[in-house]
Amino acid sequence: MPGASAPPRVVEAARLHLPLWDATTVTALRTGARRPEWHPDFPRTDDLDVAGLWVEGDGWGPRSVYSRRAGRVMGSIGFFGPPAPAEDGVAEVEVGFGLVEVARGHGAMSEALGALLAAVDLCDADGCRVRVRARVRPENRAALRVLHRQGFTGLRAGDEDGRLVMVRPRST
Repeated sequence: MPGASAPPRVVEAARLHLPLWDATTVTALRTGARRPEWHPDFPRTDDLDVAGLWVEGDGWGPRSVYSRRAGRVMGSIGFFGPPAPAEDGVAEVEVGFGLVEVARGHGAMSEALGALLAAVDLCDADGCRVRVRARVRPENRAALRVLHRQGFTGLRAGDEDGRLVMVRPRST
């Protein structure tokens, strides 16, 4: 698990570009500076929270969701650190995602999550076996649909904050 190959620094999807955050991006997030490529509603509170988890050089960290059509960063997606052994010994990583309001409902997050999961599956082909989990509020139907579309079929008990914990089985 330590040393598992991280997804590429930039993941591409049909309509999206998903680059890892760098020090310049995180500094802007943490200081409240605006970047010209950001949508006016970005960053969201969740994006600012994730900036606190960023670690220089961690390929399993947060990424921007850049819409080629809009020409702007519309949200973020990424893992909360590298894979670590779960209770059953399987390498597991947690994913989180979110978009500004205007970008929701058009399939962008399903596309972004699908591309990021495909990058993890490529990692599996190199020998790293990773299961992915996500936490979602039960009332967040849109996020539940995104997760279901991307193969998150396992449902664990809720967490201490009342969120559902869902898993996507690892590739074999």
